[in-house]
Amino acid sequence: MKRRSFLKNAAFLTGAAVAAPALKACRLAPDSPSGAAAELPVSGNFHFRADGSFTVLQFTDTHYIAGDPRSQRALDCVQEALEAVKPDLVIHTGDIVFGRPDIESAIEILAPLAQSGIPWAVALGNHDSQFGSTREDMFKAIRSLPGCVNLPPKEGVYGCSNDVLTLSGAKGVERVFYLFDSMDAVVLKGEEEIHCYDYIRHSQIGWYRSHSERFTEMNGGRPVPSLAFFHIPLPELSEALAKGIGPMAGNNGEPPCPSRLNSGLFAQFREMGDVQAIVTGHDHDCDYVLPYGPLYFIYGRFSGGDTIYNHLGPDGYIPSDGPTAPGTVPGCRLFQFREGEPGFRTWVRLMGGEAQQPLTLPWR
Repeated sequence: MKRRSFLKNAAFLTGAAVAAPALKACRLAPDSPSGAAAELPVSGNFHFRADGSFTVLQFTDTHYIAGDPRSQRALDCVQEALEAVKPDLVIHTGDIVFGRPDIESAIEILAPLAQSGIPWAVALGNHDSQFGSTREDMFKAIRSLPGCVNLPPKEGVYGCSNDVLTLSGAKGVERVFYLFDSMDAVVLKGEEEIHCYDYIRHSQIGWYRSHSERFTEMNGGRPVPSLAFFHIPLPELSEALAKGIGPMAGNNGEPPCPSRLNSGLFAQFREMGDVQAIVTGHDHDCDYVLPYGPLYFIYGRFSGGDTIYNHLGPDGYIPSDGPTAPGTVPGCRLFQFREGEPGFRTWVRLMGGEAQQPLTLPWR
């Protein structure tokens, strides 16, 4: 059972990283141009470990409901991965909850992060403001938890969870992580009334461009390699698949469900030349990596339980007429960066420890 039919029927810091849930000034290389662009405010400025590594763990689509036994596997997945991996940063790409009481549910599933001492951030999903609380109240409650580095919503920028995180080495910033709020749904009036998933708005694109331009300027005119994290994939992913471009690794168990509206974020990433990968969730039966031009579309691994559809097992997609299938295994995706190296490694980690899809990107 796919997303469309299911939804229709369902109606503390570590020594390895330095960050804080407060506005930080990010400085690039010591020889960067001086003046107005010498410093840039970011949500968190992190540093490589002593061994030169930095690991980001991505959870997505936990769809947690407090008091619902179907959610226990999601909580177990989160706790087990944190204890086993001990990452330097955690990013949850949304659909944290899937029912009432929504804020209590968010606090429960994020408690392992809050108690871990590991910095973390969220990019909210479409379901995170559908169960009673406003998006602003949900985001405020999440931000109040220990270890969360998200900043308050930016004035004039659409959505809540739009944040910039940086990773620095001895010579300055080497990586930028952009978090976007892809919001919920939208209805556009007109000759044809359009109901669809929301889209990244122009104010968010302007916010991204302003940061990207300043990072490039501060880096001597060279774009700083970046990753973008958000919940709902972009329409260009469907375009790539329609052209016959297939995943280079991972499971493709359902068509992507992006917005029907395209605001041009992918084109902006191409133009700015900094974003190497677009990392999302949303489509639970996909965990693949797909190249499209110089960028990669990367799905996280479904991290939830059985409160919503999921069909990925240890050996791939498990066919089923129901919303879930016996033998499914949640997990997470990992990204590892090395100081001074332009690429990165990524792989899926299943609950229990099995590693799948090891890749080094950019791939040649």
